[in-house]
Amino acid sequence: MSYLRAELPPIALHSGDLERLGRLANAALERYPQTAGFLAREVARADIVTSLTPPRGLVIMGSKVEFSTDGSDQTRCVTLVYPDQADTDAGQVSVLTPIGAALIGLSVGQSIEWQRPSGAWSTLTVVRVDWGGE
Repeated sequence: MSYLRAELPPIALHSGDLERLGRLANAALERYPQTAGFLAREVARADIVTSLTPPRGLVIMGSKVEFSTDGSDQTRCVTLVYPDQADTDAGQVSVLTPIGAALIGLSVGQSIEWQRPSGAWSTLTVVRVDWGGE
C-alpha cells in the first residue's frame, strides 16, 4: 500500500527530537503500522538541525502550529506533542497521529500530502509556528 502520492517537501528535525521520534516510530510499527511508518520515513529523510535554537518557523515537538487543509482559508491550531501528552480537547495532537506525523519537520509555507484514517488524501499547509516563547 502506498502512503504517498506527491513529491515530499524537504523537512528538518531538531537533533533533540530525532532519537526519541525514531524510537517512538519503531515501537509503534506493530500497533499503528501506517502512521508509525509515515513517521519513521519522515525521521529517516529529515535534515538534522543541531543548533540550540531551531530555525524560526520550523515545526518541532511542543510547537503550536496553525495550518490549513486542502487549500481552505480556514485554519486549525494545534500543539504537537508526544503520545503521552495528547489531549485533543486541549488542542494537543500526538506526533503519532496522521496529522501530527505530517506536521513534524515542516516549515511555514510548506505543504505535504497525507492520508487520513478514512483512506482519503489531504494536503495541509503550515501557516504559522510558535514555540519557546516566540
